Amino acid sequence: MKTRKTLTTILAIGAFGALIAGCGGGREADTAADDGSAAASDLSGAIVIDGSSTVAPLAIIAAEKFEGANPGVSVTVGTSGTGGGFEKFCAGETDIATASRAIKDEEAALCGDGGIEYSEMLVANDGIAIVANPENDWATCLTVDQLATIWGPDSTATSWKDVDPSFPDEPLKLYGPGTDSGTFDFFTKVINGEEGASRTDYSPSEDDNVTIQGVNGEQGGLGYFGLSYYEENQDKLKLIEVDNGAGCVAPNAETVQAGEYAPLSRPLFMYVSAAAAERPEVIGFADFIAQNDADLNGEALFVPLSEEQMATLQSEVASLRG
Repeated sequence: MKTRKTLTTILAIGAFGALIAGCGGGREADTAADDGSAAASDLSGAIVIDGSSTVAPLAIIAAEKFEGANPGVSVTVGTSGTGGGFEKFCAGETDIATASRAIKDEEAALCGDGGIEYSEMLVANDGIAIVANPENDWATCLTVDQLATIWGPDSTATSWKDVDPSFPDEPLKLYGPGTDSGTFDFFTKVINGEEGASRTDYSPSEDDNVTIQGVNGEQGGLGYFGLSYYEENQDKLKLIEVDNGAGCVAPNAETVQAGEYAPLSRPLFMYVSAAAAERPEVIGFADFIAQNDADLNGEALFVPLSEEQMATLQSEVASLRG
C-alpha cells in the first residue's frame, strides 16, 4: 500500500506540469477495494482526471485500486489546481475534475458554452490547516481577525508583533497556495471576506510540499493548506488552532465533520462529465468511488462523509448511470 509520503512525492512532480499516471496498474486485483461489479475485470479504456492538488491523494489512491481491479483501464491524475482543472474540464480535455470548492458560476457558464454537462460528487470533507514553524513557541491559536490581519489584501503586517503585541518581533514569512487553487479561493473568501482577496507578497505554489518546506525552514514561517497534508507532516510543522469567536478549535476529523472548526471546514468534490459517464470505465470509476468512499478517505487521511452525504453521493452516481 502506498503511503502519503509516496503520494506527496508524486504530487510534487505533478505540480511542475506533469500528468501523474494512475499508479499501480500492475497491482494484483486482490489488493483493490471491491467495487461490487462482477464485470469489473472486463472494463477497458482511459480516464483523465485533473484539478485540485488537495483532492489528488484521494484520486490517486482510487485510481490505483481501480486499475488493480481493472487492468484494462488506465487512469491519469493531474494537479493543475481547481481553477486550472475546470478550464480543462469545460474544454472537454478531461473526464473528471477534482475540486476543493464548488464550481463557480463563470466556470459553469464556460462548461455550458462548451456543451459540457456534468454531475457534482461530494467525495470528502476537509479542513484548512494553519501551520507554523515548529520553533514557534508564541502562537498556539489565532483568531479569524488575526488571520485577516496577516492575509488581507491591504495587510501591512511584516512581523509577528504586528499581529499581536505579545508576539516577538520575528519576521513573518508567508507561504500558501497559488491563485488557481480552490484552497486559495475558499480561504480568502471566509477569512478576508472576498474570494481572491489576498496580499500578494507571499510565496505561492500549487505544490503544497513547497509550503511545507518553506514554513519548516523559517522560524517566522506561516502557511495554510488541506488538513491531510499537515497530518502527513506533523513532525515538520506546528498546527495553529483557530478562534472564530467561540474559543480555540483544532482541526481534526470530529471538529471538521461537526462543523466546529469554523470557518475553515469545507467539502471536496469530483465533477464527472455526462458524456464521459456514458463510457463503462468512467461510470465504473464513479461507482467505485461511491462504493468505497469511506475506505478511500481513510487511506487519503480525509474526513469521511456523513451518512446523509454518503446517501447523496450514491444517489448522484445512480443518476449518472441512469
